[in-house]
Amino acid sequence: MDARVESRAAVLAVDLDGTLIATDLLWECFFSLIRSNPLILFMLPLWLMRGKTYFKQQVFSRVESAPEALPYRKGVLERLRTEKERGRRVVLATASDAGHARAIAAHLGLFDDVIGSDGQRNLKSHDKAVALTDRYGEFGFDYLGNSHDDIAVFEAADKAIAVAPDRAAARWAKAHDAEVIEQAQRLSLKTVARMLRVHQWSKNLLIAVPAVLDHKILDPLTILQLGAAFFAFSFLASAFYIVNDLFDLAADRAHPTKCKRPLAAGLVSPQQGLAVAAGLVAASVAISAMLPPLFAAVLAGYMLATFSYSLKIKRWLLIDVLFLAGLYTIRVIAGAAATTLAPSPWLLAFSIFFFLSLALVKRYVELDHSENPDKERLQGRGYRPEDKDVISQAGMSSGFAAVVVLALYLESDLAHELYANSWLLWLLCPLVLYIIVRIWILARRQEFHDDPVVFIATDWRSQIMVAAGAAIILAAGPLFNGI
Repeated sequence: MDARVESRAAVLAVDLDGTLIATDLLWECFFSLIRSNPLILFMLPLWLMRGKTYFKQQVFSRVESAPEALPYRKGVLERLRTEKERGRRVVLATASDAGHARAIAAHLGLFDDVIGSDGQRNLKSHDKAVALTDRYGEFGFDYLGNSHDDIAVFEAADKAIAVAPDRAAARWAKAHDAEVIEQAQRLSLKTVARMLRVHQWSKNLLIAVPAVLDHKILDPLTILQLGAAFFAFSFLASAFYIVNDLFDLAADRAHPTKCKRPLAAGLVSPQQGLAVAAGLVAASVAISAMLPPLFAAVLAGYMLATFSYSLKIKRWLLIDVLFLAGLYTIRVIAGAAATTLAPSPWLLAFSIFFFLSLALVKRYVELDHSENPDKERLQGRGYRPEDKDVISQAGMSSGFAAVVVLALYLESDLAHELYANSWLLWLLCPLVLYIIVRIWILARRQEFHDDPVVFIATDWRSQIMVAAGAAIILAAGPLFNGI
């Protein structure tokens, strides 16, 4: 056992990133900065060329402190409160910006002193150990840390306490029989699946719609192309779900349900999230290289569009829902591109109106569940509670417009050419009306709490309507004359 385990130090110092909070403050501020001003991305290479200390100072100086929005480790807070009640001096010692650290200290009301980086010195590893030793004397403090950078401080402390340690810190703690407050949790498949929002992949089944309607869904090559396109789109979509969550960390933590998302809850660090997102983008690009070049172009367009949506467009009144409808319709276009089919103008027109209705129901539900007073915008949105009725009327009207487009298509020459019994397709109109109106009724009753596309894919009543629609299309024949 280490001779310094029984400590008599009057000072207890605690690290911030990964120790007091289950995240990294620099990455949090970085994404907040990019969200507020995307043009900063062009400045990053210049900042990084001048070193990490300068980079950190530039990021921190441009972002306001928001200590109330951080995921604090409850076990560490309890330990600090207990030690402070015993009369010990509690110190926050961090490589993050000293000004932000002081704001956190003021918010928690636990710390007697704050030591942090100041733009001239990056208070990390050995530099932090020297700063603490200079201020409190050799072995004059205990230290709570979590990473390999904290090992130098562990060595300089009278007693080291590891908090959710990484591999290097865990090895050091085991070798020195140091106290461990909380074990680091490995990423489980369940946590990763939640971060990727795998349940949202059902949206990407829209890729198959052009092949289904063109009667080529049973062609073996088409099946392979659609399978590849599905995973390429799903991987890319999940990558940008992660990016979107990184931009919305503070807003998600204030939300009653989104606060449980892995990144917002601190179950996954921003660095881990970025690494997973980069891997997904690489996999998506690799898959798209096996498909027609036009599919890769559509995928690139989707990537640019969803990134723009995450950065700014989701906060713009009405533009956001029009953009969402377009993002759904892009999936249909991608399916046509992957299988070298020409997307029908009728299908695209129907998709725009149908998915606009679903996008509006998402905003309606957010407004209906909001506790914001009138005249106050929802956080991160361009809507106010008094907009709810207009959103509802526009959403229902858009749904009915989709049915009108469908009805006009059924009397077109194209429908008569593709289907021997095209009159049967008129039965699709009441099925689509049922799906749309039922979703809106459930939303008005406050009984709808999910993504509408995912709801349609998982709700048994909607599944019956979809199955009935498929049966009607099959009965309208002739079948698969493209093979």
